[in-house]
Amino acid sequence: MDKILLIIKREYFSRVKKKSFLMVTFLVPVLFIVMIGSIGYIASHQNSLADKKKVEVVDESGWFVNKLANTPTIEYSFSKENEVTAKAKFVKDGYDYLLYIPSSLTKVQLISENKPAASVTQSVENALTDIAQSKRLAAANIDSATLAAAQKSIEVEGQQITESGIKDAHIYASYGVGLLCAFLIYLSLFLYGTQVMRGVIEEKVSRIIEVIISSVKPFQLMLGKIIGVGMVGLTQFILWIVLTLALSTVAGTLVSKGVKARTESATQIQKNMGVDVAKTPAAAQPDNMMGSVMAELDSIPIAYTVGCFLFYFLFGYLLYSALFAAVGSAVDSETETQQFMLPITLPLIFTFAMSQSVIVNNPDSSLSVWLSMIPFTSPIAMMIRIPFGGVPAWQLALSMALMVLGFLFTTWVAARIYRVGILMYGKKASYKELAKWFFYKE
Repeated sequence: MDKILLIIKREYFSRVKKKSFLMVTFLVPVLFIVMIGSIGYIASHQNSLADKKKVEVVDESGWFVNKLANTPTIEYSFSKENEVTAKAKFVKDGYDYLLYIPSSLTKVQLISENKPAASVTQSVENALTDIAQSKRLAAANIDSATLAAAQKSIEVEGQQITESGIKDAHIYASYGVGLLCAFLIYLSLFLYGTQVMRGVIEEKVSRIIEVIISSVKPFQLMLGKIIGVGMVGLTQFILWIVLTLALSTVAGTLVSKGVKARTESATQIQKNMGVDVAKTPAAAQPDNMMGSVMAELDSIPIAYTVGCFLFYFLFGYLLYSALFAAVGSAVDSETETQQFMLPITLPLIFTFAMSQSVIVNNPDSSLSVWLSMIPFTSPIAMMIRIPFGGVPAWQLALSMALMVLGFLFTTWVAARIYRVGILMYGKKASYKELAKWFFYKE
């Protein structure tokens, strides 16, 4: 046991003390907050950040003349020239697009020097459709306002029965948290498992392993390396969670203060203009979105979710890293690992692909339940299901128990391959060779 602890300390502190580890650990939360803030800023200011496109309109139908309203991203200009002349010179005249509308209103063309942007095409199509519909309704003596009221969609709010009563389910928060947890586990299993495999290959190729196993058993060395690197990953994730929550709290406080100041300023301006602020819709208040985001996040049991995340990260890593260590012991270079990597990583890739469609949309389906039970797929599948709630206690307990048993089994299998492969040089291993190594007697 003392020898395993010594190996764990070496693997742990040799990595934790590296400058690269410290930089990544402290920079990732900052970069994550900056990235989220940048995405939010760009999404809310996309119209002001986009270049305004100039569109020349040749309307032979006469339906749309001077009726296409300019938008923050599109400026319309109407031309009296014919189709041929306009097509020949619209670029030289400084226009980005030519919108040609034939009299039959069929095959309307949006022409540009390069391929037209999808967003511009969709915006023009929507504008033309709205105007054409209004004109057709008027021709049929149908009131467009009455028709719009009749076609108004019905909003459905997802509700959940809890011990304290019926509450808003906040399904979008569950979607986001579930997919984020699945992605982090998917990424971490590859990242830290590969670190174990590379460490084994380096020690094998440099022949340091021959000196090391004269003092410790191969199983002790493999177990110490796996646990040591796993502790590095666990330390990094805990620090990421703590730092991200702290930075998010600070950023949220600063944003709330800024929003509050802008709201008070806007309210004062409205009062000075004689606007009745009490009648202003709640959705028009600038801090309404911030409040709804916080309400969505508050619906997720953070401590429960984080606890499950750490468990599945740790044991998922231990299970897969044992297999990665066995692969590292069987080869002499990283290029030779490809033939063994696909069968190991295929369950992860399959589950991650399923998580973005089947599991996230049907967390209680038979497939989702089975994937959350199998040790090779449960780290991702179960972390998709947990934020949605409703995972029975017996399913979670069974999944965790199978996860621990799966780790013990894969470690035992990997250790039998590792003890032989770590001393094999200059020979390309095959699946048949691995089977022979497994059945070798001590």
